[in-house]
Amino acid sequence: MSKIDEQLFSAHEHALEKEYELCPKCGSELSVRHSKHGGFVGCNSYPACDYTRPLVQHENIETQVIEGSQCPECGNELAVKSGRFGIFIGCTNYPACHHIEKPTQDEGHAINCPVCGKGHMEQRTSRYGKSFYACNTYPKCKFLVNYPPVAEPCPDCGFGILVERNTASGKRLECPQKQCKYKRAL
Repeated sequence: MSKIDEQLFSAHEHALEKEYELCPKCGSELSVRHSKHGGFVGCNSYPACDYTRPLVQHENIETQVIEGSQCPECGNELAVKSGRFGIFIGCTNYPACHHIEKPTQDEGHAINCPVCGKGHMEQRTSRYGKSFYACNTYPKCKFLVNYPPVAEPCPDCGFGILVERNTASGKRLECPQKQCKYKRAL
């Protein structure tokens, strides 16, 4: 085994370089902790001191009022806001009015729901941040797919749409019906 250069790895020098951050509540040292939700900075004198903060501070945008806009429900102005799922447009009269603008979808690209035939498929985000595509008449129609739908009927079973998937072998179109095994490379 080779010898390690002591000048490169002296523990004494590294110990002197490290500066400790102090807790603003009690003055003890802070350290990086881990939980099922990710890393955070916490006080070393826990449970006596319960100070914590996120490991990474996310920038939060200020609410910006959109001049000349009007809420269709209450008539107040609309504003660009930041929420837990990202930036959105909502009413400035928030607790009284819950109006939120949805991104406009091109009517030419709207894909009709293959199950109910009344609604169309729209992209949504789950509470965990994953995208999926569901019928906009929910809760009457509960049809959804996890991949982007394509307005092309399945040649094997005749189902109204196919979905586009990215796999290790490349992009392909598949039938979303479990019993149908139709797949085609793009």
